[in-house]
Amino acid sequence: MRIGVFDSGIGGEAVASALATEFPAADLLMASDHEHVPYGNRPADEITRLTDAAIQPLLAAHCDVIIIACNTATAVSIATLRERYPQQAFIGLEPMLKPAALLTDTGVIAVCATPATLASEFYRAAKQAHSAGIRVLEPDCSDWARLIEDDQMNRNHIDEVVEYCLSENADVIVLGCTHYHWIKQEIAQATAGRAQILEPSEAIARRVRELLNL
Repeated sequence: MRIGVFDSGIGGEAVASALATEFPAADLLMASDHEHVPYGNRPADEITRLTDAAIQPLLAAHCDVIIIACNTATAVSIATLRERYPQQAFIGLEPMLKPAALLTDTGVIAVCATPATLASEFYRAAKQAHSAGIRVLEPDCSDWARLIEDDQMNRNHIDEVVEYCLSENADVIVLGCTHYHWIKQEIAQATAGRAQILEPSEAIARRVRELLNL
């Protein structure tokens, strides 16, 4: 089994690591686009063009499935990719609004994501479908991916966003960018148990099994 994993930057490495644990016999291929990271503040047509170019090695390798391990690229580009490459199986990252809405006791959830993800039709449709009666906070995390990529993230950036979410009574925080997986532990520490943290690694593995009938 050959699994391709694409992300604009280092976020995909966390996803690939989780997949390697779940599927130790799989041939895992990585593709990234460090030259143009982050994608989150770019126009939609540029994100699609960059994503298409970056996944060409994975397409050429005839991967059984390609994981678009970038929330921004999934939200903006995965529908186009599926149209362009109908024989290729793709798995994208869901915004996780549905599980967050099911978990919340306060009726308030927070989605930490890039501006492009939050502005996408993909995200808006998921929000409309799954957040009825739920208040969805969308704190400003627009510089997080760049800070993480450049190893400049610190607890001040994290604490500011987390404290805002908690002050608004959010009890579930969704990590809507794979870059943020690298700071999941710090986010959890900042919440001090007052909120659950959701990220999609387990859901991706389940979807691989479903798609490939494993």
